[in-house]
Amino acid sequence: MVPQATPDSYYGRPILKQPTWKTPDVPLYLFLGGLAGASSVLAEGAALTGRPELERVARVAAGAGAGLGTVALIHDLHRPERFLNMLRVFKPTSPLSVGSWVLAPFGTLSGASAASAVTGWLPRAGRVAGAGAAALGPALATYTGALLANTAVPAWHEAHRELPYVFAGSGATAAGGLACMLVPPAQAGPARRMLAAGALMELAAAERVTHRLGLVSEPYQQGRPGRLMRTARVLTALGGSAALVAGRRSRTVSVVAGAACVAASVMTRFGVFEAGLASARDPRYVVEPQRARLRARHEEAAATMAR
Repeated sequence: MVPQATPDSYYGRPILKQPTWKTPDVPLYLFLGGLAGASSVLAEGAALTGRPELERVARVAAGAGAGLGTVALIHDLHRPERFLNMLRVFKPTSPLSVGSWVLAPFGTLSGASAASAVTGWLPRAGRVAGAGAAALGPALATYTGALLANTAVPAWHEAHRELPYVFAGSGATAAGGLACMLVPPAQAGPARRMLAAGALMELAAAERVTHRLGLVSEPYQQGRPGRLMRTARVLTALGGSAALVAGRRSRTVSVVAGAACVAASVMTRFGVFEAGLASARDPRYVVEPQRARLRARHEEAAATMAR
């Protein structure tokens, strides 16, 4: 009997080429995009319900998040013209192309809305710009999950059903947490509710990622990515519970819970990113799922023939 091979390379070369995206540029871009997108939605809700302090903070968070995220993305690309080149073509089947076309107008609209909120100039124009940013916000907060899942990296690709929900929940948690830190508790009710809803979504989706994927779940549970993901889940659960239960009565609790949720959101993005890199380095996560799918197809074909 010939023992089953355990490949670690393909003719001396890695089976899967690792992503060239850099740390911390790309994980920070993932975090800032989620924060900005969710903050734009929170700002519009605050405007509709007459909470001016919450609206101002959320609009500034959306504009600053989009601006800093764009800087991180361009720094990873090395040359600004590479980002502009992505806008030359709109390709609906490419998450990267769609995301570029979402980021560009969102950054403009959220920046204009933030400037109006801070200076008080052109309030009507700022309000319209804020509404436009809010319309694009959910797409900005979630497209990066689809972007990672659209690669061949096993830990990202196999989690294609969950990553958009993880990123949506993480973005909402960060936006709500930041608002709880900076806004008086009396006006921060929508922020607390967004934080709690985002925490529930993120925890549920992250739980599926760490258990549904079988072997490919290991990078999310081991090493540095595992520590980041576990710490993020604990901080999200504690911060979300504290903000919802006691955040209205105590400014201190609101600030601490919000800071914990923002930190958890950062850790989630770094954990997901580093788990993907770890899965690309280990050939087991490339070969074993392929073998499992092949066995399943053979068993299905045999069952069909038996009928």
